[in-house]
Amino acid sequence: MIATSTYEVPCIFDRTLSRENILVSVPGSKSITNRALLLAMLADGKSTLDGALFSDDSRHFLSCLKALGFETFADEENCRMEVCGLGGRIPLKEASLYVGSAGTAARFLTACLGIQSGIFHMDASEQMRKRPMAPLLASLQELGCKITCDGKEGCFPFTLNGHGFEKNEISIDIDSSSQFLSALLIAASLSPADFTIHVQGSHGMAYIDMTRKMMRQFGVSSKKMPDGSFVVFAGQHYRALPYRVEPDVSAACYFYAMAALLGIAVTVKGVWKNSLQGDVLFLDILEKMGCFVTENADGLCLCGPSDRRLQGITVDMSACSDQAITLCAIAPFADRPTTITGIGHIRHQESDRIGAILKNLKAMGISCKEHDDGLTIYPGAPKPTHIETFDDHRLAMGFSLTGLRAPGIVIENPACCKKTFENYFEVLEETIRKIC
Repeated sequence: MIATSTYEVPCIFDRTLSRENILVSVPGSKSITNRALLLAMLADGKSTLDGALFSDDSRHFLSCLKALGFETFADEENCRMEVCGLGGRIPLKEASLYVGSAGTAARFLTACLGIQSGIFHMDASEQMRKRPMAPLLASLQELGCKITCDGKEGCFPFTLNGHGFEKNEISIDIDSSSQFLSALLIAASLSPADFTIHVQGSHGMAYIDMTRKMMRQFGVSSKKMPDGSFVVFAGQHYRALPYRVEPDVSAACYFYAMAALLGIAVTVKGVWKNSLQGDVLFLDILEKMGCFVTENADGLCLCGPSDRRLQGITVDMSACSDQAITLCAIAPFADRPTTITGIGHIRHQESDRIGAILKNLKAMGISCKEHDDGLTIYPGAPKPTHIETFDDHRLAMGFSLTGLRAPGIVIENPACCKKTFENYFEVLEETIRKIC
């Protein structure tokens, strides 16, 4: 992992670059790893997760499972985790958990513990304390959980005093995070009766699809009703199993965007069109900008336009909003303005991502305009600047791409990438060596 306080991205646009297909490997998916950890916790028996991601988020999740009394095993060198589940039972009836900045651990564990019989003290990082939790906590209170917030209402830290399910249906607003719905869907299998979840909002449905597919892989099915609600039928149980975690498509997209910027060909090993992860749709966006996607024996290959000219587009990124920063980082090099919609909720993620995008683009001298649900970026030549990352891994990784084509781009606090991809800059440098 890069240990320096800043990282100046090497500008390689004026060099002679390889036209050979560059093969890149990325770590396992954060979203899949953390969902699999929760599903394994609720299953009956030992589940083995191969290809799992070891990062700040997943380590916090594992430490929470240990704090709850579960038997776990971690082999970082071989990317393997093991969890011995107890069929939905929690070993300890009282525990203190610290989820760090892991949104998945924060929402998933809160939902599952809120419908258990026990007392659970929950805390998080300063960053996570600012992120939305109120809709999920309100739903758990409807189900009979007593919640005491130690500071601001609806935010970490708080104590859950659960008593099981007192109702068999609930409503949840997912405008600020689809993780609320994913969390309740996974926990709903513990209900003694069929459980219905009514949904307000439509943000992040690609992640809901991932959750439901993974639930089914572990043995529990759900049904989407015509009115948009979801039903999890009683009597189903998660089963322990060996599970292979997909490569992280969110991480892969930085290298696909690199190919788009530089007019080269990049294959990310193990990434396929049928991925569980919604960010695979980002490749469709890059195709609309003038790139070409093919499939080979190793995975999907993206070829950037040979003349290195990207086309500006208007696109709804609600299904792959984690890549909004990535698109904003390469949009200044397009031939016309790029407008992104459907991403208003990213103001409430690890940082105010729309605010951070605007601040960094303006620091580069790039014109941009904010909208209620997105923004427009105008073409221009980025000037040297320091990228303020706000301790947000996606800002660090996304704007590193700009520096490949514009000199003088310096990433502040590159170590924030440890949240999901702690050796990102080493892999970036290795890829640059292959290209040049």
